[in-house]
Amino acid sequence: MTTVESEVDSSTEADRRQRLQRTIDELLEERQQLLVGYCKLAGITAFERRESEAKAVHPDALQRFLQLLVDYTALGHFEIYQRIIEGKERRTLVRQVAAEVYPAIAESTDFLVDFNDKYDDFDGDEDLDGLAVDLSRLGQLLAVRSELEDRILKALQTTARN
Repeated sequence: MTTVESEVDSSTEADRRQRLQRTIDELLEERQQLLVGYCKLAGITAFERRESEAKAVHPDALQRFLQLLVDYTALGHFEIYQRIIEGKERRTLVRQVAAEVYPAIAESTDFLVDFNDKYDDFDGDEDLDGLAVDLSRLGQLLAVRSELEDRILKALQTTARN
């Protein structure tokens, strides 16, 4: 390999690493926005305000949350997990971690999509008890998914630096 080819390969690799880091940062930012939206929607607020707050779910608030949910899910799927799904990921550590955690992430994705579909037409008149149950399950699922996702992101960042 010539020096020019080596420099081009190094430059391409550096660009790929930078793109990956930007994508990871964007995913983490979207996840943070999603979790804040979840807390607002589920009524998780400062302890001293809990008694005075209404327990209603506003359709517009739910729609904004669903958009965050779709954006976050799509970014993770198409920008992070797609290479893994297609078997194109070559880094051993990433493949090992993905083999351990990706099945649960995929299962959680199914729930996120189902949740979106179920409440996409929410107008405020639906069964709020059912929504409360689904929101509780969603909160648990997002907590577990975040932990699993962090393992993949850490592997991606570790191998990207090597």
